[in-house]
Amino acid sequence: MKAILAITILFAFHPLFAQGIGTNADFTQGEEFFIRNKPGEALPYLEKAFVADQTNLEGALYLAMCYEQMEKLDEAIAIYRKILPSGGDKTALIACNLGNVYFRKGSAAFAEQFYTQAIRADPAYAPAWLNRANARIKTGALREALPDYEHYLKLEPASTKRPQIERLVSLLQEEFASEEIRRLMAEEAARAETERRQRLMDEVSASLQVQADGAEGIAAGAEDLSGYDGEFELE
Repeated sequence: MKAILAITILFAFHPLFAQGIGTNADFTQGEEFFIRNKPGEALPYLEKAFVADQTNLEGALYLAMCYEQMEKLDEAIAIYRKILPSGGDKTALIACNLGNVYFRKGSAAFAEQFYTQAIRADPAYAPAWLNRANARIKTGALREALPDYEHYLKLEPASTKRPQIERLVSLLQEEFASEEIRRLMAEEAARAETERRQRLMDEVSASLQVQADGAEGIAAGAEDLSGYDGEFELE
């Protein structure tokens, strides 16, 4: 199944950080280029702004989104890991976005871990539920993915992805229903086979008992005749 990705916001590390000390003006200029969808032009300004103030998470996230658009995923992972411990009220966002980077790199198992961390930081953060469901689909954990999709729809009842997710949920439910039917049929077949074998054993046991009883009767008759000398005595 093709995973459904929420919009990702990435954060990255880049050698250009060493070019110089940034200012608020750099952040403002970088933000302007970013809003105009010019990540390449925004990047050097946002890098210098980050060097000047690494506590400016808004600037860091703008920078991260530029790196995302430029496919600099390894840098994103390095910086996300750096800022995650001090993410504060943005911890869920940072952890979720770190999961998104790993997912894009093909590491769904790592992605799931960070989506879970995002959910723990903020259980109401809907994208983490959706993306964790996608990661679980990717790793084959279908039963675990289903409740994540359902919870996402509770958090985002008006989601534009709702029709697609509902179809996926329906497919999963049908698969589980078929799996349950197959399981019940297998259990019934196993039970019937056990009963068949038990009946066979009972029949064999009864047959052996009959043979044993017949042998005892013959033996008893032989004992009764053991004193017979071939002559009958008339009274």
